[in-house]
Amino acid sequence: MPVAVATPKKRQRASEGERKHLTLLEVDRLLAATKDNPRTGLRDRCLILLMFRHGLRVTEACAMRMDQVDLESKILQVQRLKGGLSTTQPLRTEEIRLLKGWMAERERRLRQWRKQGGAGAALDRQALFLSTRGVALSRKTFWALLRRYGELAGLALPPHPHMLRHACGFALADQGADTRLIQDYLGHRNIQHTVRYTATNPVRFEKLWR
Repeated sequence: MPVAVATPKKRQRASEGERKHLTLLEVDRLLAATKDNPRTGLRDRCLILLMFRHGLRVTEACAMRMDQVDLESKILQVQRLKGGLSTTQPLRTEEIRLLKGWMAERERRLRQWRKQGGAGAALDRQALFLSTRGVALSRKTFWALLRRYGELAGLALPPHPHMLRHACGFALADQGADTRLIQDYLGHRNIQHTVRYTATNPVRFEKLWR
């Protein structure tokens, strides 16, 4: 019988145990860790917060365009992948503050790149989250950044982007949101993908035996 070899991904999953999400405290610590990065900290803090608050997949987040953000109306157009339900979601005060800060910095960088002429026509004027080269931030780059922030924050487990989406689902369940509402918010076509967030949540039992 062939011996099963533990691949790096399998070893990673084993080391992370059964928990596939971040807690609110861990998300806060990740956000705080970005403040020590003067080069891309503001962008990364804005991205992490949006991914958590709106349950974004990393590809959805990196593919976000400027026209998906309406600061005047305080809404975000969330374009879901994997056949998910795309929705319009409200932006909260902290999200708006970070978006305004990042979008101002983004514009300053675009002007600087244009003056330098280094990036030229390669500049991506539609992508919301730009890399240091002026193109859309890649999921590979963000994955590495998040892992580094996890180390700086002293997290007990190495974070990966999808943990932010799961963190959103569990946080909504903790607030008492029902399964159908969470399903729509996260864009799940199959409610079985949503049940994980509410099935084990103690909040739904609080009104029993009163």
